[in-house]
Amino acid sequence: MSVNKEVKRITTHILQEMKQQGEKISMLTAYDYSMATILDDAGLDVLLVGDSASNVMAGHETTLPITLDQMIYHAQSVVRGASRSFVVVDLPFGSYQGNSKEALNSAIRIMKESGAHGVKLEGGTEIVDSILRIITAGIPVMGHLGLTPQSIYKFGTYTVRAKDEAEADKLKTDALALQEAGCFAVVLEKIPAKLGKEVSESLHIPTIGIGAGPDCDGQVLVVNDMIGLTKGFKPRFLRQYLNLYEGIKEAAQSYIRDVKGNDFPNEKEQY
Repeated sequence: MSVNKEVKRITTHILQEMKQQGEKISMLTAYDYSMATILDDAGLDVLLVGDSASNVMAGHETTLPITLDQMIYHAQSVVRGASRSFVVVDLPFGSYQGNSKEALNSAIRIMKESGAHGVKLEGGTEIVDSILRIITAGIPVMGHLGLTPQSIYKFGTYTVRAKDEAEADKLKTDALALQEAGCFAVVLEKIPAKLGKEVSESLHIPTIGIGAGPDCDGQVLVVNDMIGLTKGFKPRFLRQYLNLYEGIKEAAQSYIRDVKGNDFPNEKEQY
């Protein structure tokens, strides 16, 4: 039986129980009330208000431009639509890298103004001080290692990370440091499946994979990619469950034909 089947709200404690009992954690991004309502009703364990909103909602090339105020707006919308899922929110670029006090203030704003249940930060040992300060204030923190999109200009590419031994060792060290600091989970993005398995087995907190193999304790995808709202983005790790881009385009074209042919509205569609 599912650990979380009858609970009113998923919590960090339940996510930990799921790892211990071998039940995989399901996680998708969400950025607005309508989508959050659908995903929550579907039974998602975790909804991530990702800074990927910068790409899929605002059309930016990277996640860097989105602001803390904009993340709070998206988080407020998602929280209003989620009655059961655990909602975690990305701290955007520039809102926590400067110092731990700034990180704490950013996290407090998200929690107070959106009603979310936790925050996510990218990075390893270099941000442990910020993580400790946020957790000390009673705010749950999810880590993020591997391909960290906020550092894309440092990497220079979206290719698989930690393929060489030195970077893999650094990632393993960082994962343990995040666990020691008190993170309740860690996202592993675009790393070799073998490394994803090794890290997942070494930690007592859950790992959530995106392009990190099947042995992570859960999986996450950008919902717009998963349902085919985005066009032309098909990395190896993405399984597209719908093709809404074409479906919506065809519906819009049908609407255009009906309007221009004076077929809409018909007699049943007027007062």
